[in-house]
Amino acid sequence: MKINEIRELTTQELEERLTKEYVNLIDDRFAHALKTLENTSKLKNSRKTIARLNTVLTQRKLQETGNK
Repeated sequence: MKINEIRELTTQELEERLTKEYVNLIDDRFAHALKTLENTSKLKNSRKTIARLNTVLTQRKLQETGNK
């Protein structure tokens, strides 16, 4: 997911998407441990997407409190 797509989401949608990404990451890690994950770059992409989601959420929370 690109950062521009993430910024267009509402805060509620960001939190829901973050939960889904965590679940996907756990599932992929489990599949990788069982040697059934063919595309291991999915792990890296999931971690990066989670980081992007957390960054945008943090930015929004700081804007709400008035800090930058």
